[in-house]
Amino acid sequence: MREQDYAVNSRQQADQLEVSKVLRNTYGLLAMTLAFSAVTAYVAQQMNVRYPNIFVVLIGFYGLFFLTTKLRDSAWGLVSTFALTGFMGYLLGPILNRYLHMQGGAEVVSSAFAMTALVFGGLSAYVLITRKDMSFLGGFITAGFFVLLGATLAGLFFQISGLQLAISAGFVLFSSACILFQTSAIIQGGERNYIMATISLYVSIYNLFVSLLQLFGLMGRDD
Repeated sequence: MREQDYAVNSRQQADQLEVSKVLRNTYGLLAMTLAFSAVTAYVAQQMNVRYPNIFVVLIGFYGLFFLTTKLRDSAWGLVSTFALTGFMGYLLGPILNRYLHMQGGAEVVSSAFAMTALVFGGLSAYVLITRKDMSFLGGFITAGFFVLLGATLAGLFFQISGLQLAISAGFVLFSSACILFQTSAIIQGGERNYIMATISLYVSIYNLFVSLLQLFGLMGRDD
């Protein structure tokens, strides 16, 4: 009995050490990628580059995402992670310029940034402190993805009053759910690869920031 208890305790300690390692590596890499992305966004914004064609955006994002997924267990995965987040930062430059050229645009950008940091910090802290299992959000995230995809496609073909505002609000909720889900997956031991955990959280933070920009920009325009 004692040997069994010792084996169980040893396994639990090993699992906890692995979780702590993944958390430490994930947040360390996330901080570096966010900083690198901010630099590329600033450079693109200062150079006043134009937003690329939608096909370039899709090929660039999904190509680098799948490359990172394939290389996640090697050192090259880190290279592709920075390539992906750098590319996303580059795309953010023209978006920031569009809002900064609006009346009160600087306030919109700063408010979106502050709210993104507050939401991410609050949601992460909640999961880390309570250690609740958020795996039940998986179904909501899957359903939300298809609902938002459908709403986005509808917005491209139909001029529906308030649809863009609803889509932006939906993406805020969707990104928040993804942050809870991914952080919980690390805590519960369901995600052991810190590269995949990093890019998942990065994409959620990126979408949250852009959605808040759109939300605050539309609300400000209505005023």
